Amino acid sequence: MFQMVMAPKTFNFGEDWLTAGTALAIAAGKTELKLSASIREKVTDSWKAVQKIVENGHPVYGINTGFGPLCTTKISKSEAQILQVNILKSHSVGVGPPIDGELAKLMLILKLHALAKGYSGIAETTLDRILWHLENEVVPMVPCQGSVGASGDLAPLSHLFLPLIGLGKVRYKNKVVDTLEILQKFGMEPIELGPKEGLALINGTQFIAAHAVKVIEKLHSCLAQADIIGAMMIEGLQGSVKPFYNELHALRPFKGNVHVAQRVKKLLKGSEIMEDHIDCERVQDPYSLRCIPQVHGASRNAWLHLKELLEIELNAVTDNPVIIDNTLTISGGNFHGQPLAMALDYACLAASEIGNISDRRIYLALEGNSPGVPKLLMEDTGINSGYMILQYTTAALASENKGLCFPSSADSIPTSMGQEDHVSMGSIGGRKALQVLGNVEKILAIELLTAAQAFEYRKPMKSGVFLDEIHKEIRKKVPFADKDRVFADDIETGIVMIKDRILIQLIDRVRKKEKIALETPYSSEFEVY
Repeated sequence: MFQMVMAPKTFNFGEDWLTAGTALAIAAGKTELKLSASIREKVTDSWKAVQKIVENGHPVYGINTGFGPLCTTKISKSEAQILQVNILKSHSVGVGPPIDGELAKLMLILKLHALAKGYSGIAETTLDRILWHLENEVVPMVPCQGSVGASGDLAPLSHLFLPLIGLGKVRYKNKVVDTLEILQKFGMEPIELGPKEGLALINGTQFIAAHAVKVIEKLHSCLAQADIIGAMMIEGLQGSVKPFYNELHALRPFKGNVHVAQRVKKLLKGSEIMEDHIDCERVQDPYSLRCIPQVHGASRNAWLHLKELLEIELNAVTDNPVIIDNTLTISGGNFHGQPLAMALDYACLAASEIGNISDRRIYLALEGNSPGVPKLLMEDTGINSGYMILQYTTAALASENKGLCFPSSADSIPTSMGQEDHVSMGSIGGRKALQVLGNVEKILAIELLTAAQAFEYRKPMKSGVFLDEIHKEIRKKVPFADKDRVFADDIETGIVMIKDRILIQLIDRVRKKEKIALETPYSSEFEVY
């Protein structure tokens, strides 16, 4: 379960099936990129269909008409090319800090794949220029705000493709420079957009989908590590392993619940601490321990739902109009971000709940109700505050996340003089989901430190092979706290461990070394690739 499937060595745009994992591998430069001869032929056929529309003068939206509320304004053959350049300029109205380079690269990757399907009327030379940007790590600067997630992510996609016509800025070798400077460096000129091309470039859901790719990656990481840290906390507080028995979850077999229960049970196997608890008089644990399969599992199910929808979107054509063939052009609504917008809001809530229950487990650890574990996780309190204030931070982060969980897709503000009278706001949902996940990583880092501190009071009893390895790694980086210190430094170390997925790597290393299977019936479904 912990090892992700290897990314393909070569990816054929327009042909191969694109997944979140493959997109991330391409963005990381781990995959060779190709546009096959058959795809080039298909793209050219679509481009020729557009030229035919321009020649015969029959009105087709965005090719020889204006955009949005100007769809009834006829554009002459001589003005069709100017129209496409103007749309890139006029729609570049993004504001706010630029998105990071990886997100911008993902947008390029997703857009190139969609255009290469051969239904957009794009020129082969335009595709080659986008491919050049990817291969040479010349990444456009894209502001983070300005999309309402319908009629495509118009503003961010406009900024993404300004460099094609020599405008805007790009990031190259960690420096932000004017596009023309880079083109001169490589001895290149801006390209000339033909009819329909500008509209094809900026109509689509690639800003939303790129954020969804990162949500899939980060939520997957948080879920995997939340299970591990939850197991550590069960052990540290000597909770019961019975709530993780297969017999219980067979009676309510949600995929996520079954998966989490089996994983946690296997992580606790062989623990002397858990064996010592077998004859304990406590009847049951608080929900934050006992209901880990149900809560973490529900978030797993939300992750799986987003993953399934995202893979459809990554391999879809989402611009408008769509050139079906020489005789059929359809102006529809494939650009509308609602399918991902709603799922991103669901994933945002799922992420928040992982942080919420983690905060509850931290609070539980501080209460001093678990035999042998002192209040505030420190013996000499009074003069020392112990771990009390760390939970203040997780409470603040959990509360902030709750405020961010209002569904963006529940809102719609009409735009474009009423032509675009219902929009998805999926771009905002994607950005919020990543913000929530950043907070969850911090909460999990604090729970990691808290669980490790609780475990110290269980010595000399030992963990099982999995958690023992994690405890050793934590103590290499963060010493046991027998008195107050600047805990912010410990927290930063914990955050780095969570972001770098150290726990997942350690578990996988032990699994291979000990030849222990951690897979569940649903392991393959809960992988990124």
